[in-house]
Amino acid sequence: MSLFNSLIPTLGRQAVKSEDGSSEGIGPSVKPVYDIKEAKEAFGLTVYLPGVAKDGVEITAENDQLRIVGRQAWKQPEGWTALYRESPSVPFELVLDHDNAIQPEKIHAELVDGVLRLSLPKAEAIKPRKIAIA
Repeated sequence: MSLFNSLIPTLGRQAVKSEDGSSEGIGPSVKPVYDIKEAKEAFGLTVYLPGVAKDGVEITAENDQLRIVGRQAWKQPEGWTALYRESPSVPFELVLDHDNAIQPEKIHAELVDGVLRLSLPKAEAIKPRKIAIA
């Protein structure tokens, strides 16, 4: 099974659960640039989150979805006016449906210089099997 068949972006604005458990919208967000690669044992997901520190990233895997939200740590100095700004000040949000193709409890994530790399181990059900002929 190819990752392109199982991990597909979910469209629309997503709701975020607040600390009291109620749902609230995160407001406007930007879908970050990302790459997906498939290996024998896992999928590799690289998400580009410029200006986001480790404490600004939230990764959740539930209900057949992988959700990544990144909030930039940079604040505009008081009295400073930008003439041009390449990246917006809104949070990044990426939601991918995985249809139980991954093992959420074994996900490994690493953030270095605004590049988030995730290893998404494949679920046993989608790994190819060799069948012996009797």
